[in-house]
Amino acid sequence: MSRRDDDPGLPIPFGPCSNGEYDPLPLSPGLREVIRRANLACDENARRLGMSRRDFLRTASAAATTLLTLAACSRDARRSAPPSSSIAESTTASTVPSTTTTAPYGTGGTYALPPSTAVDITEAEAVLGGEEFVFDVQGHVLEYDLLNPSSGTRSDGLGHDFWNRFPQQACGEADARACYSIERFLEAMFLQSDNDMVVVSALPLEPEHSPASDAVLDLTRRIAEQLCPDPRVLMHAQALPNVGPLPANLEAMEDAVGRYPIAAWKAFTDYPQRWGRPGAWRFDDADPALPAVGQAFISKALELGKPIICVHKGLSGGGPYADPSDLGPAANANPEATFVAYHSGYEVGGGEGEYRATGRPAGVDRLVRTVLDANLGTKSNVYAELGSTWWSLMGHPDQAAHVLGKLLLHLGDDNVLWGTDSIFYGAPQAQLQAFRSFEITPEYQERFGYPALTPERKAKILGLNAARVYGVKPVTTPCGFTRDDLVAARKTLNVSFETFGPQTVWQRHVFVDAHHGMP
Repeated sequence: MSRRDDDPGLPIPFGPCSNGEYDPLPLSPGLREVIRRANLACDENARRLGMSRRDFLRTASAAATTLLTLAACSRDARRSAPPSSSIAESTTASTVPSTTTTAPYGTGGTYALPPSTAVDITEAEAVLGGEEFVFDVQGHVLEYDLLNPSSGTRSDGLGHDFWNRFPQQACGEADARACYSIERFLEAMFLQSDNDMVVVSALPLEPEHSPASDAVLDLTRRIAEQLCPDPRVLMHAQALPNVGPLPANLEAMEDAVGRYPIAAWKAFTDYPQRWGRPGAWRFDDADPALPAVGQAFISKALELGKPIICVHKGLSGGGPYADPSDLGPAANANPEATFVAYHSGYEVGGGEGEYRATGRPAGVDRLVRTVLDANLGTKSNVYAELGSTWWSLMGHPDQAAHVLGKLLLHLGDDNVLWGTDSIFYGAPQAQLQAFRSFEITPEYQERFGYPALTPERKAKILGLNAARVYGVKPVTTPCGFTRDDLVAARKTLNVSFETFGPQTVWQRHVFVDAHHGMP
C-alpha cells in the first residue's frame, strides 16, 4: 500500500500482501485491531520521546511497540475466546483443508520483549538487532529492460504485467518495474536488513527473455561481488525437466553448470500447471499420468556435483502438484541429494494446528507426513524453508508456534532454513525482527512436545543450517555500499540487457514453443 511521505506505516507490516503465487488474504478483524492499537501506541510513544511520528516509526522502538501490541492482542483474544473456539475462527476462512485444533487463538506463540523497549530505542535495538549470522536462502529479483515498454508483458492471453501483481511496485520509482531491480534487491537485502548472505532464486517463468533468468541471477551475484569483500550472493539455476525433451533438458543442466557458478537447482513440480497449462511432475515418478523425469533430474544433479535441489512446495491453494508428498520417497532413494522444500508445504489461509497422524494431511502436515512415512527422522536430507510461510504466520502467533514446532519436532532443528521471499515483501528486516523476538510458549511445549525457540535454535535457523547445507563459511563482516556504488559496479561489468534467455538453437527448441509461464 502506498503511504504519505510523512507516514511510512508500521515497521512490522501485516499485509494484505502476496508474493504473486497466491491471492493475498484480507486482514482478519484481530489483525485490524492490532494495527489500530499499534498506531495509537506509536503516536503516544513518539510524544513521550518528543519525536515526530515519522521519525519514531523508523526506530527499533516502533517495531517493539508493534510486536508488543500484537502479543497483547493475542492474550486478549485468548481470555475472551470460548473454550471451543478454534484457530481458524481467528483467521480468514479458506477452502484449503484446515489442520487446526480446538486450542484458543494466541496461546501457542508470543513476542517476548521487555515493555521498556517500546520507548527505550537503545534497548530495542539490542533486543531486535541481534548479532547472529543471517543467511536468507530465498531472495528474488526481476531485472526488466526499462527501455522497452513491453518488457514484462505478455501477448498469449494469460495476463499482462507480471510485475504489477507485487506490492513492491509502490517503491517510489517512476517506472514500477524498477522496484524489482538488482539495485533495489541489494539495497533491501543488505542495507535495509541484517542479512549477511543471500541466495537469489529462480521463479516459475519461461526462460526466454525472463527478468529472472540464470543470466540475471548471475549478474546479481557479480554486482554483489564488486561491492562486498566476501562472496555474499549465491545463485540457483532454473530446472524445468518436464518441459520439452528430457535429453535436451538434462543437457541444459550441463550447460548451466558450465556457464554459471550455481549453488543449487530451483524446481517447480507444478510448472506450467500453475499458469493453467498442462504440465507437472513428481520427484518419485509415482504418477504414471505425469512424465517420468524426476529420478532422471535427480541423477543428473548428482552427476554434475550439484546435489542441492530446492523445490516450490505449497502456496498452491491445496493443489496436488505442489504437494511435498514426493519428497520422502525421493530422499530415501537418493541419500546423496539434498531436498529443500520451499514454503514447507504451507498453504495460505489453511489454518495450522498440531500434526495429525491420521486422515488426509494438509498444509505443513504434508511435509511432516512424507518425512515420517519415509522413516527419515530428524537430520535427514529433507529440509524445510520458511519463505512466505513466516511472513504469512507472524501475525498469527498460535499458528506460527504450531508450524515452527512441528518442523523442529519432526524434521529437527538442523533442518529448518531461513528464507523471506523478498523483494516481494519489501526489505525483510521486519520478518527478521519478529522472528528474533518470537517464542513458543511453555504451554505448547508441554502440550505438544515442541522444542523451545532458544537463541541457539534461532541461530541455526537464521543462518548456520544454510551455511552447512551450502558448504560455505559464514560471512560476518558488514557489507556497506551506496546507490552510487551500485551504479558504478554495474557499469564495470559492461552488461547488456537484451539477450537474456536461451542462447543456442537447441535451448530455444526446448523452451520457446512449450513455455507458458509468466511473464
